[in-house]
Amino acid sequence: MPLTLASLVQHSALKLGVRAGEGRLDTPVRWAHVSELADPVPYMEGGELLLTTAMKLDAADPQEMRRYVRRLAAAGVVGIGFAVGVNHEEIPQALVDAARAEDLPLLEVPRRTPFLAISKAVSAALAADQYRAVTAGFEAQRELTRAALTADGPAELLARLAAHVHGWAALYDTSGAVVAAAPEWAARRAARLTPDVERLRERPAPASAVVGGAEDRVELQSLGTGRRARGALAVGTGAPLGTAERYAVHSAVALLTLTTERSRSLHDAESRLGAAVLRMLLAGEADHARAVAGDLYGTLLDAPFRIVVAEPALPGTAQPEGLALLADTVESAAARAGESLLLVPEPGRLTVLAADGGAAVQACTGHAEALEARRGRDAAGPEPDELVVGLSAPAGAAAVAAALKQADQALAVARRRGRPLVEHEDLAAGSVLPLLADEAVRAFADGTLRALREHDEKGRGDLVASLQAWLSRHGQWDAAAADLGVHRHTLRYRMRRVEEILGRSLDDPDVRMELWLALKAGSAPA
Repeated sequence: MPLTLASLVQHSALKLGVRAGEGRLDTPVRWAHVSELADPVPYMEGGELLLTTAMKLDAADPQEMRRYVRRLAAAGVVGIGFAVGVNHEEIPQALVDAARAEDLPLLEVPRRTPFLAISKAVSAALAADQYRAVTAGFEAQRELTRAALTADGPAELLARLAAHVHGWAALYDTSGAVVAAAPEWAARRAARLTPDVERLRERPAPASAVVGGAEDRVELQSLGTGRRARGALAVGTGAPLGTAERYAVHSAVALLTLTTERSRSLHDAESRLGAAVLRMLLAGEADHARAVAGDLYGTLLDAPFRIVVAEPALPGTAQPEGLALLADTVESAAARAGESLLLVPEPGRLTVLAADGGAAVQACTGHAEALEARRGRDAAGPEPDELVVGLSAPAGAAAVAAALKQADQALAVARRRGRPLVEHEDLAAGSVLPLLADEAVRAFADGTLRALREHDEKGRGDLVASLQAWLSRHGQWDAAAADLGVHRHTLRYRMRRVEEILGRSLDDPDVRMELWLALKAGSAPA
């Protein structure tokens, strides 16, 4: 328990009496300070018991005492100890009235009680309280360590921590999602702090922040030893943490960081195993891949899955933060949903095998949608942490090579179109015309049709429009001539001129196909 004015009043050796502020004796005392100055406020920090004999005060002047007591109360002085029998046989009534007006405790110190005795009592009590706090902190550290080693691990640690701080505690993963909370009701409160956790995550670890109000004060602590935080701890209390509670929180941060870093080492080993399993699947050795994977990926390889490939949007970026953030996002989503995930991070590339229709795939698409929304229509281009993502169609273990090829094709289209994510199924279900929106294809179209366009610009006929009408009508002369509003003989003449200028026969189906694609590419949107 912290030292209070009531503790000093109850101290049998001090014999202190109370003349004012009886209702505020439970105020904690930080120190005892002796001063005879008329204005000791510049030398006070707040929380002190001021001891005085009024040697330099006109203690009988009501107006001066009101100013004196008002200044002390405003400075955070918790009480006045007035020695009687030195300069005054009793406490002047003007000082008593002023202390009562401010509701500031006023203690009467008898002549036989030296100020030094009070200072020693305060010092001893503070030292004892500090010792109790440190002892309690070490006991909390031992208890939290035992909790961290149980089967429940972090969940049990949070429960013990919440009990120690008389509040609540919550653990967040790298995406800012709540992993565990204690008591259970705290999960909803913790979820509302996700934006604050995300801002904390942007700062190099270790980092901390205090959010909330006086009745719901929450301390956030990042977890991790590297530049990027691996998670966060939230501790909610109704007041600032004391020494013992602070020891408990620091112990929890250390234990959770150790757990997180150990999990990261296991994760790295799992990634290397995942890369080996993926190579076996690509080599068509699905049975060997299942044997090596064992139960690590559950039923992932036996059910339809999708392959996700991601690369930096800006060429030449080896390993941006965006890839690490995407990996954390899909891992967190899979963990919350209880899904298995095969994740292979490489320099400048991320490959993921995730359950079709599962939370990890949804998190990936949601992440890409957030990037697209952030960029906006008027942005100059992708930022350094942005990605391009390709998503394959659903596949099984026997078709991993084909699925990876689909994902790479979708990624190439996403990069060319400036989109964060493209699904291969959308390409297969859509038109081929958007694929013509490529500079190489446009150059081909311009080169193929340049001679015809130059002919038309000189006013010698409308060969390009005639060719497009004839091709769109599959070579039907009457229908194409009607579309153009000319006689079919005129159209036949124009088509002979096209053949002469291009030096190619329109009877060749390959020639007709190339000319049609050139015409469509010239009109395809950029």
